[in-house]
Amino acid sequence: MKLATTLAAVPLILLFGSHNLLAQEDDDWASLERYQEANAKLTPQESAENRVIFYGNSITDSWASLFPEMFPGKHYLGRGISGQTTPQMLVRFPQDVIRLEPDVVVILAGTNDIAGNTGPSTQTMIEDNIVSMVDLALANSISVVLCSVLPVSDYPWKPGLNPGPKIVELNAWMRQLAQNEGLVYVDYHSEMVNDSLGLARELTYDGVHPNKAGYQVMARLVDPAIGTALDRRQNHTTPNR
Repeated sequence: MKLATTLAAVPLILLFGSHNLLAQEDDDWASLERYQEANAKLTPQESAENRVIFYGNSITDSWASLFPEMFPGKHYLGRGISGQTTPQMLVRFPQDVIRLEPDVVVILAGTNDIAGNTGPSTQTMIEDNIVSMVDLALANSISVVLCSVLPVSDYPWKPGLNPGPKIVELNAWMRQLAQNEGLVYVDYHSEMVNDSLGLARELTYDGVHPNKAGYQVMARLVDPAIGTALDRRQNHTTPNR
């Protein structure tokens, strides 16, 4: 049963989460309250439905309002929270992904770690948190679409970090992870990058977040990737484990 599997996987959070869980209960460090009401209102899936959760930070959060226009007729849910880093996402993964029993989770994460939103972060720390989310999803029979981090040449709120090469390195690792684990990988970066390893001007309003044109590029790339993940489920093609 999914609940039993979820409970068995909880120690992964204790092992890899880089924040004290007791502390986050006091100040809601992971913003667990954000989607509690919306989650409670979700109706059980109909057998013909394919529930897909987009999981991430502000890029995902802002995109959700455009889902009806960009993905008409599809049961896609947004569970992004502005500013979040991978340890925060890992803490709320059971609540905002697993318990909703989606067929597919689309994970877009890592840029805020590189920006240092919750303190200094190494690529190894980001990798550990992403692997933990992937492990939790697969342990609960949720297919994973893993997305590259969007290009950024400079963070307006944290200038001078030169994130471009770090993002390229993280994306190369994620592509390899997807290949090793049999996940579907979406390469937003290659389609949206400029010569300075930043986000192409016509696709953004601040150099970090996509505008509508940017989201249209992302939708064009991710929708068929979700279709691939769903096809693999129907054909009982399992990840490389």
